[in-house]
Amino acid sequence: MEDDVLIQISNRIKDKRREKNITVQELASRANVSKGLISQIENSRTIPSLVVLIDIIKALEIDMNVFFKDIHAAGSNFPLIIRRQADYEHFEKEHAEGFHYQRIFTQSIKNSTVDIVILELEPDAHRPQVETEAYEYKYILSGSIEYQFGEKIYTLSQGDSMLFDGRIPHTPKNTGKEKASMLVIYFFEERA
Repeated sequence: MEDDVLIQISNRIKDKRREKNITVQELASRANVSKGLISQIENSRTIPSLVVLIDIIKALEIDMNVFFKDIHAAGSNFPLIIRRQADYEHFEKEHAEGFHYQRIFTQSIKNSTVDIVILELEPDAHRPQVETEAYEYKYILSGSIEYQFGEKIYTLSQGDSMLFDGRIPHTPKNTGKEKASMLVIYFFEERA
């Protein structure tokens, strides 16, 4: 077993145990192993045998496929993802008239999720300021857009971009007479 895979397995056991509010002693009892062994496994100081690992996963009441999902060896290639324009998912948000969203794809990477969207704004598009639990990157594809953060307003044109903490209240406004569009990338961090 490579070191990075061991660390991923160790972290997964620790995270799932904490997620389920199980103490080290409780997990050890359920898996019929010592508290010390669980501690050593969780701290990547020992490699569990396959039988012990299976017992621990069963004791955590997790499906094997779910437990091992997204555990990869270092150097394993990131999958190539191609989405055709016809496959983009159209969606709308509440209280946002004239906003047309197309989700290109969403992908979980380590402890975060990246959501990539194309947002088109009609000339009369409007919505109240919103907050998101993500860092947001915006790249203006066409048009001119004013971005309002609280009382401050920033004007962005085609080719301009910005990155900000989405927890700051914000909203865009198309200042032109034609539809404006932007590439939006949301970076969501999973919290423990």
